Amino acid sequence: METKIKIPDDVEVEVNEDFVEVKGQKGSIKKRFYHPKMNIKKSGKEIIITTKKDIKKTIAIVGAWKSHLENMFKGVNNEYEYRMKISYVHFPMSVAIEGNDFIIKNYLGQKANRHAKILEGVDVKIDGEDIIIRGIDKEKVGQTAGNIENATRLKKRRDRRKFSDGIYITSKGEEQ
Repeated sequence: METKIKIPDDVEVEVNEDFVEVKGQKGSIKKRFYHPKMNIKKSGKEIIITTKKDIKKTIAIVGAWKSHLENMFKGVNNEYEYRMKISYVHFPMSVAIEGNDFIIKNYLGQKANRHAKILEGVDVKIDGEDIIIRGIDKEKVGQTAGNIENATRLKKRRDRRKFSDGIYITSKGEEQ
């Protein structure tokens, strides 16, 4: 099986063995695409993915690789943006950023701070009760938002209807 993915005009692509580097206006992303039964190469203005066998598993991986590449093409020209909202009812919560660490203070009255990791290449801004997360790599932006949301997840025996305290994703997509 052979799948061809057209490279947009405003994007440069380099393929070295299993690594694909995509460059655009906002920056560059480099990722590894490896599977023992699959091959990826560049030919002109196309990326060609070939498989040795046409079975469900390799067809699914081809679809995933195609989506990853298309997300990389979009990201290097238009940043991805996630918006989050700080919500608290019981105790006023505050947040801060120190380097690559997102710190949540006074969550449900706890004295210990909660931490979430901000991945490399992702910008996080706090604007009152809104948190804006931007970056060119969709996976890293989404993972950073997930890390922040997971840091305020209720662990056990709390009714979510009463304890709505936390930080939640309100919107996600490309920055316009």
